[in-house]
Amino acid sequence: MTVEVIKAEAVTISTPEVVAPDEPMKAAVVEETEKAAAAVEETEKVAKSSSYREESNFVSDLKEFEKKALSDFKAKLEDAILGNTLFQTEKPKKEVKETKEKKKKEKEEAPPAAAEAEKEKETEQTVKVEGEEAPKEEAPATAEEEKKEEEAPAAEEPKTEESPAAEEPKTEEAAPAAEEVKPEGDADEKEKIIQECEAEKKEEIAADAVAVPPAEEKTEEAETEATPVVEVVDREISLWGVPLLPSKGEEGTDVVLLKFLRAREFKVNEAFEMLKKTLLWRKENNIDSILEEDLGEDLAAAFFTNGVDREGHPISYNAYGVFENQELYAKAFGDEEKRKHFLRWRIQQLEKEVQKLQLKPGCVTSLLQISDLKNSPSPSKKELRVAMKQAVGILQDNYPELVARNIFINVPFWYYAFNALLSPFLTQRTRSKIVVARPAKTTETLLKYIAVEEIPAKFGGFKRENDYEFGGESEVAEVFVKAGSSESIEIPATEVGGTLLWDATVVGGEVSYKEEFVPTDAGSYTIIIQKGKKVAAGDEPIRNTFRNNEPGKVVLTVDNCSGKKKRVLYRYKTKKTAA
Repeated sequence: MTVEVIKAEAVTISTPEVVAPDEPMKAAVVEETEKAAAAVEETEKVAKSSSYREESNFVSDLKEFEKKALSDFKAKLEDAILGNTLFQTEKPKKEVKETKEKKKKEKEEAPPAAAEAEKEKETEQTVKVEGEEAPKEEAPATAEEEKKEEEAPAAEEPKTEESPAAEEPKTEEAAPAAEEVKPEGDADEKEKIIQECEAEKKEEIAADAVAVPPAEEKTEEAETEATPVVEVVDREISLWGVPLLPSKGEEGTDVVLLKFLRAREFKVNEAFEMLKKTLLWRKENNIDSILEEDLGEDLAAAFFTNGVDREGHPISYNAYGVFENQELYAKAFGDEEKRKHFLRWRIQQLEKEVQKLQLKPGCVTSLLQISDLKNSPSPSKKELRVAMKQAVGILQDNYPELVARNIFINVPFWYYAFNALLSPFLTQRTRSKIVVARPAKTTETLLKYIAVEEIPAKFGGFKRENDYEFGGESEVAEVFVKAGSSESIEIPATEVGGTLLWDATVVGGEVSYKEEFVPTDAGSYTIIIQKGKKVAAGDEPIRNTFRNNEPGKVVLTVDNCSGKKKRVLYRYKTKKTAA
């Protein structure tokens, strides 16, 4: 793709350094402006109309590494669509690793905790048994003083009740003693004790079940967590009306995939992730149906499409000056809800512009975008700044390579400081497509990319709204006026009673301009149509008419008093009088 080098103020943007303090920033802006002015002084020649070409979308024109990247991208996409994994949501590697480590740690800590719980239970029971063994020893001593035979059975009863504790490892010695003193005929009491022990065991098992879920349940939960959430994806999935499944063999598929590859410097994995995020973003925000929504026409004057450039790219205009109107500004950016509506409206406009493209090899697959900053609110307006930053982010992330050139015209001084803040959010490839033109260079810059017939009159071109006077029947001619000299443009008026119509625009700076009708008959008087006047850069083109009553010619005189060459473009036609 041939990149035009625009001299003077129409230059490709480089990333300027951001200066934190206000005064240094102003100094940097002034310095940048002075450099641009110096460049203007050094420019002696006005560049002729030129244009640029897009990178080829034919596979045969790609370099070998680009062909391989495209092939790998298509294979990866084919597998993802057919395998129904294009929208598979996976946890980041770091998160997955942390989850695994956490589970492993819990697993390692679980056995000691269970052992400790068991140990505490054993300790409690041991303490209980030891606490009741003391009366066992004291009972015989008391019986000797009073009546040994009568008091002995009373002392032995507690031992019998504590026999279940004999099952515990730490009370093995106490158990035999209890069994020896227990009456053999007390079968009912024994049965009761056994039932109580079984009941206690059941309670303990139930408590353990609540505290520690069964291994099977843990496994099921782990499997549930490990199972990725997969959404149902249509294998007929498409983007901007182009099927993405490579095996379908659609010629537009390569064009779309190449846009994502070029946006990521032919890094397949990054391009694939970008495509996935774009498709997910469109799905979550219902972008495929956004054209059916009625979002109003309040912002139609700010963003619109008008005409095509020299290569056939549709021209998208962003006229930020309309936001000088406080009512419209508040309507678009007044609060968060209104900013969201603005962004959705802007996305809808982008989708309409994409509809004008032909996403096929050899066809026009991108736009020319022109941003007019005349009377635009300054970046100090936080709401506008935030909204523009979001809009740029959406364009970069979800509409890669859909803007062939982004031309900023009527750029004020503050733009350089604003660009310093915005540039870090732009990719190098995006920055390389940006062209900047100060007010005096607006028409000259646009002529490099757009024919004068397609440039709106307010930017120095011949295109007027609802104007059908010329159509495509009249060719545009041009003359160059050397420094310190004059040039005359003669328009023949041979048909008596006819009406002449002409357009003229001056490129390159201020000149003196006048119009006269000079009859063929030397005895007739010259008629002044337009007295001499100053025509400055940025003025709208001149349009005038004259009806002649005798043969002659209309003479347009351009007097260039400056030290630089000027360029004048003009066209004319004769409107015949109806018989």
